[in-house]
This record gives sequence, C-alpha cells and structure tokens, in this order.
Amino acid sequence: MGPVMNTVYNNYLTTYTPKPLTKYDSHKKSELRNIYNSIVKLNKDAPWYLPTTSKDTQQYAVDLKENARGLRNTIAQLGGLEKEGLFRQKSAYSTDETIATVSYVGPEDAVSDLPEFQLEVHSLATSQENLGLFLPNNGRVTLDSDTYSFDISINDMNYEFQFSVEENETNREVQDRLVRLINNSEIGIRASIAESEGRSSLRLTSESTGLTGGRDYIFAVSDNRTSKTAGTVEYFGLDYTSREPANAHFTINGEESTAPSNHFTIDKLFEVHLKGINSQEQPVMIGLKTDVESLTDNVYHLVGGYNDFIKAASSYLETQTRSRQLVREMSGIASVYEDSLGTMGLNLEADGTLAVDRDTLHQTAAQSQDINKTFSPLKSFSNMLLRKSNQVSLNPMDYVEKVMVAYKNPGHNFINPYVTSSYTGMMFDGYF
Repeated sequence: MGPVMNTVYNNYLTTYTPKPLTKYDSHKKSELRNIYNSIVKLNKDAPWYLPTTSKDTQQYAVDLKENARGLRNTIAQLGGLEKEGLFRQKSAYSTDETIATVSYVGPEDAVSDLPEFQLEVHSLATSQENLGLFLPNNGRVTLDSDTYSFDISINDMNYEFQFSVEENETNREVQDRLVRLINNSEIGIRASIAESEGRSSLRLTSESTGLTGGRDYIFAVSDNRTSKTAGTVEYFGLDYTSREPANAHFTINGEESTAPSNHFTIDKLFEVHLKGINSQEQPVMIGLKTDVESLTDNVYHLVGGYNDFIKAASSYLETQTRSRQLVREMSGIASVYEDSLGTMGLNLEADGTLAVDRDTLHQTAAQSQDINKTFSPLKSFSNMLLRKSNQVSLNPMDYVEKVMVAYKNPGHNFINPYVTSSYTGMMFDGYF
C-alpha cells in the first residue's frame, strides 16, 4: 500500500468507521466474487445520475454503509449467516462486571454445565508512560534554530522523528508540534500535553500494556545516534519514565497467573476483560448462562443492532430526504412481524425502534416446548434484516437524493462502473 493509499485508508477508518472490525469483515474469494457480480448487475441496469458533490451527503452515504455493515455483523455474531444457527450463541456471566467482563468463545455445542471459574484480580496490566519536564508555556525555547531529531524504539522497530525549531518559538508551540508529529505516525504511542500552573509537559503513553520478550520497557526515547541535531530529549525530558509497564496478576481457581494484557482467554472457552481489582476476598465467578438466559441475551443483541441502525438513519431525517424512505422500509419489515414479536415481548415503537419487555421475553423462552418453533417469527425477521442490510451495504447511493440524467437504452445497455465509482470516489476525493 503506497503512501497516498495509506493516507486514504486511514482517513476512511478514522472518519467514517467508529465500529470495530470483526471476523465477519474478512471474506472468501467466492464471497467477494458474488459481491462483484452483484455490483456488475446493479451498474448495468442503473440510470445515469449527476455525481454527488455535497460533503454532507457523501458522509451520509458512507455512514449508511457502515451502519448496514454493523447490523449485518450483529446478526452474524448471533449465527444468522447459517440456516439453523441463529440465536444458538451461548452467553457467559461474571458475578462482578466491575472487576471482569466475560464472553463465551467456545464451541456452539458446549454443554450447559461447564465448570465455573473463580477469578481474583490482584493488579491490572498497565501501559508505559513517559512524562517530560514542565516548561513555561510562553517561555522561549532555548535551543538553537536548527533541524532536530530523536528516536523512539518500540516493538523491535526504531522510528526517527525530525522537526525544526525556529527562532522565538515558545515551548508550547514546539510541544504541540511534537504531539501532532507523534500521533500522526501511528506507531503505538499516544502523545498529549500535561499542564500545571502555566507550565506544560509532553506526555508519551504506550497503547499496549505489559511486558513481553524479557524486556523491562515497551518503548525507549533517545537521540544518542540520531541523524539530525541532538538535544531535544534532554531539553524536553522525553526519556523519563513516570510509569513503568506491568503485567496483570490474577489467580484462576487458586492458581497464580500473569498476562501482558487485561484481555485474555480461559481454556479457549471464555474471553475475559479485566476492569478492576478485587477489593474483598470474594472471588469473581465466571461461567456459562442457561439456554434461556443466553437466548434472552441474543434477542437483546439483535434488537440493539436493529435500533442502532434505525437511530443512525433517523439522525439524517432533517438533512437527507431519502433517509425517510430507509426508515420507513426498515419499520415496514418490523411491522410485518409486529403481532408475533409482541407476543415475545418485543414491541414496535412509533419511531420504528423495538422495545423489549424482559419479563415477557424471559417467560416466553422459559415456557416454550420448542424454542425453534416459538421464535421462528423472530428468525424470519432477522433474515429480512440481513437481506436489507446487504442491500444497503451494496448500494447506499440508493438512499441519496440524486439528479437523474437519463435512463439507459433498454436492451442495448452495457456494464459500466458508474455507480460504484461514484461511491468509492467519496473515499478518495481530495487526495488526487
């Protein structure tokens, strides 16, 4: 990936993609081929439109696609990509989520009576922090006007940062420049400014935690062998480590253990995120929820994904006229199953979202003689949402107000990349 493409990609991720990536965002060649064939067919039959130039409209279209991707991934995480897999995802519990949260990552056919694990957290994994000297904000830099550089060593890589110091520049101006320089490099270190009584310090914090490979540090800053003028490390105090990195220390069923991260797995069954330290001797219990509780969690997850999509589309009702059509179509899907969903405790609201009556939902699941039959309407609803999210993701421009130029000549039209390039160009606009 060249430097320009890398810039485009990073801008796309940071601007338009707040949702985390999942394993469902990677695809086989056959899946990509199917998407390509769908795009070809779509472009062949689509009319000609004037290009969309409004920045707000462009962001709306990209945001629409990303929210459709998020809804699809929500359904996929519940097993909705397989014919009989929906709502079979097991759920795990933690008796104290202020100490640790947990999710089940084991096989789908796991028995419900898996053993519980006792977890006691003694200390959390911490990142490394270097805190520089506190210098007067408005004080003039006493370094000579020159081009300076320093090196940061992290993850067996050495990065050199070069910058210029001009005459009459203040300490804060140079510190702000270094914050931007380091953060834009994206090497795994966050730079920020610490302030105190008119003085400021440059603070460097590692994104990773803990210690690996026998090292006693995550990153090191120096300018002993740098290519430009040295002296900035000493002047700004960048090599002072104010917080040493440390591993997490905990016990599982009484056995001492450590991890460089606050995120780890237990016996390939449970994924654990440490949040705090046990203040009492009472351990945190981790285990598998009952089938009824797992089903209830899955339904909540689905409803949450659906509601998030409706709310995201509704946020553009005042600025994007076609968004109303999308909200209406999504609400229409829910209204088809409104009576069936209502008996399960899922009630359709006036704004198109779904509200869950937990008691009714739990009672329906607990009293059901055949879970698959009882919740078959919800599965059909999920399948409709999956198809709709795929459609929106494939062509978000269908919900953008556009000016039509002409219909294609029936029977004599041909394949062209117009619609796709119109959407893709939004990601590249301004870079070429």
